[in-house]
Amino acid sequence: MSIAPLVNAADAAAGKAKSAVCAACHGANGISAIPLYPNLAGQKEQYLLKQMKDFKSGKRPDPVMKAQAGLLSDADMANLAAYYATLK
Repeated sequence: MSIAPLVNAADAAAGKAKSAVCAACHGANGISAIPLYPNLAGQKEQYLLKQMKDFKSGKRPDPVMKAQAGLLSDADMANLAAYYATLK
């Protein structure tokens, strides 16, 4: 039994274009100037994607992030995760 490799179809450039709203709290380059908000730059892509999905579903409760994630499609979330994972 073999396990097929995960194919990354996410588009980091599209994620960058969508990241303007995220920058208000998480910084223009994914580094937050506000200690309360986490840095997104350099986080693992699958981790970021899981967190956004958990916010959207309510599994990870946070009213602000639930509202923001609720505006994102699955492709948007994958693209944002790909973008922030490329940053140092």
